[in-house]
Amino acid sequence: MSNVLAPIPAPVPWLARVLGVVLVILGFVMLAAGGLLASLGGSWFYALSGLAWAVIGALMWGRLREAVLGYALYFLATLAWSLWEAGLDWWPLGARLGVPFLLGGVLLALVPTMRRHLPVDDPRRVAWRSPQALALAAALGAFVVVAVVSWTRDRHALEGTMPANGAARPPGAAASGAAAVPDGEWHAYGRTGFGQRWSPLAQITPANVGDLKLAWEFRTGDVRGRPGDPKETTFEVTPLKVGERLFLCTPHQTVLALDATTGRELWRFDPQVRGELALQHLTCRGLSYQPPPDPMAAAGAQPPACAAKLFMPTADARLIALDPASGKPCPAFGRQGAVDLWAGMPNAKPGAYYSTSPVVVTRRLVIVGGTVLDNASTKEQSGVIRAYDIETGALVWNWDSANPDATAPLAAGQTYTANSPNSWSVASVDEDLGLVYLPMGNQPPDQWGGKRSAAVERHSSSVVALDLATGRLRWVFQTVHHDLWDYDVPAQPVLVDLTVRGARVPALVQPTKQGELFVLDRRDGRPVFPVTETPAPQGAAAGDFTAPTQPVSAISFNPPVLRERDLWGVTMFDQLWCRIAFHRLRYEGRFTPPSTQGSLINPGNFGVFNWGSIAVDPVRGIAFTTPAVLAFTSQLVPRHDDTSQLVQDEGKPSGSLPALNENFGAPFASRMKPFTSPLGVPCQAPPWGTVAGVDLNEGRIVWRHRNGTVRDLSPLPLPLRLGVPSLGGPLMTAGGLAFLSGSMDDYVRAYDVNDGRVVWESRLPAGGQATPMTYLGADGRQYLLVVAGGHGSTGTKPGDHVRAYALEKR
Repeated sequence: MSNVLAPIPAPVPWLARVLGVVLVILGFVMLAAGGLLASLGGSWFYALSGLAWAVIGALMWGRLREAVLGYALYFLATLAWSLWEAGLDWWPLGARLGVPFLLGGVLLALVPTMRRHLPVDDPRRVAWRSPQALALAAALGAFVVVAVVSWTRDRHALEGTMPANGAARPPGAAASGAAAVPDGEWHAYGRTGFGQRWSPLAQITPANVGDLKLAWEFRTGDVRGRPGDPKETTFEVTPLKVGERLFLCTPHQTVLALDATTGRELWRFDPQVRGELALQHLTCRGLSYQPPPDPMAAAGAQPPACAAKLFMPTADARLIALDPASGKPCPAFGRQGAVDLWAGMPNAKPGAYYSTSPVVVTRRLVIVGGTVLDNASTKEQSGVIRAYDIETGALVWNWDSANPDATAPLAAGQTYTANSPNSWSVASVDEDLGLVYLPMGNQPPDQWGGKRSAAVERHSSSVVALDLATGRLRWVFQTVHHDLWDYDVPAQPVLVDLTVRGARVPALVQPTKQGELFVLDRRDGRPVFPVTETPAPQGAAAGDFTAPTQPVSAISFNPPVLRERDLWGVTMFDQLWCRIAFHRLRYEGRFTPPSTQGSLINPGNFGVFNWGSIAVDPVRGIAFTTPAVLAFTSQLVPRHDDTSQLVQDEGKPSGSLPALNENFGAPFASRMKPFTSPLGVPCQAPPWGTVAGVDLNEGRIVWRHRNGTVRDLSPLPLPLRLGVPSLGGPLMTAGGLAFLSGSMDDYVRAYDVNDGRVVWESRLPAGGQATPMTYLGADGRQYLLVVAGGHGSTGTKPGDHVRAYALEKR
């Protein structure tokens, strides 16, 4: 080595010396960090790369021919290693080889300089046609060929085509649960109480969707950023369409009525939410509609005031009934048009409890769940479910998951069970069966369950079916046993009649955060497709335990177990950081329990599915889904008192906003965050978001494709199609299309549901984290309605836009 590095009198070209210095510095950094990775049981490649770079950098000062040849050999070895780890998968290959390719290109570009500045017989001289330069050019060219080949395929895609017409359907099956909703209207959050997010309209098709144009836009004037707003101030509403009117609510709780054809504002109601509120979320996902009791009233003479009603839950825990005609409160409901949801509630703290999701409306009842602060303390409010008389607002029954047998209305002066599991998402209802279906959350704290009662254990992270008349539990199906991961059931259950093995089954399809699609018989909760109890990792924190098994559905988007080779980064440097972090975390696959060491949770509590749920075509028995995969880290921080703030990394919350994840009263606080590199990109390789089609009659995933670009997530607005998560549900229509606006790149897209192909897209002025809907206007056109207002916790662009798209008038 000393002979190789011996100084030679003639000066080395200064560009070569600069590159040599860079390689030596990077080499020693890589050698140190790579050595740390190897000591943790990881790959030796980075340490060897660092050594190679240091040697090649030193050669740049003395023997340029050997440096060029050495880099060619190093690059070929790196290419071979990358193919062994990642195969022909472009984004992982690019992360591994991007920096080495760039440095090799610079080195090759320096060859003319080396030739001009050195004598012909100088041992450091390299010419374009020298064996060393040709070897480096060939090595770099080999990567270009590999890259081009990898661009022609997507190893993560599943190609397939949906059955043409689905299974044979009994007459009228498609209208089940939707008979009272005219084809051109949208009366509930999921269009009907079945939550299908499907419309029988078929005017817009894959053949003409490319002609969709913006018909009108309305600005609500309500944008996040006011004093007292929590980070998660979000515009998530899916409007209703009744008659010729649209009804919607804004994040700050204003209710609006618009003309459905022109977008003109008809009335506006401000519920006057005031005061300091301990809010974790500030949103309104939607309103609920009660049609007039006489079906002729809607089509005939002007109905009396409040013959129909709109129900709006407010951030200060009121349930307000409004007259759809005027926007004025209905005085006969509750006290001057409102029911106080704090009645009977323990641990009163304004803003800590309210309904972020629309309530369930039946012929006789309005049924209300609510959200409580997540992981703030062990002294939160109750997760009680309450049913009120739809005309008077009188309490009819209450179901408390921690005291499930006491459903008679709570007596004056009594309170519900504090800190019991709640139902914060959207519920579904089948009035023919007399059942309401509730997706249940967990008891705070989510990451430690050492003191949960038997009743809490039974109902947490479950789907429960309650009797409409009495509130009594009819059945329960648990999606996670002893949940320690915040895998509460986030999505509205979808009710649909399927044809499975030749028999018609009234089914319930439940998407979960952990990626399962549980298909249950909605009469008794029994699985329609197999559910397997799979062994789970053990070893919970002190005072706690883990369930020995966890349920896995036959239809599952459960991400595969992460390996070191699955980690990612924009460059090989942040990928190295992710590999080191990976080995420092506890990880034994899905359901690795939280730990004081820090555990890797994959998928994280963002969920494979979240409150947007899925869309189901009841005629064909197919589903359009939006699976996301993002790993999180979860670290338990021991508490020594019930007051110290241990995990407020961004500083003490301002005003009345709560200190989340402190878990006051529990033995541990929780520090949870996405598993990302120092550059803020996920440590796992893309895609992070996909769209997928499922044949529910056969119980199989038919196709799956990466979805969306990083245009609005990266410093440079590059429309690279890596596949990004979405938040906000999809819509399907009888025209053979699905629409999705919730992807994190500010687009609304249309997909052919047969194969998942994108057939139209339009740029949005803000994040579209809401579920779109569709309806028929007075002009006979089918409209697509999209709300674009952004989402606080995902960081998408804020706005106040309501947009309607339609085909040109004929």
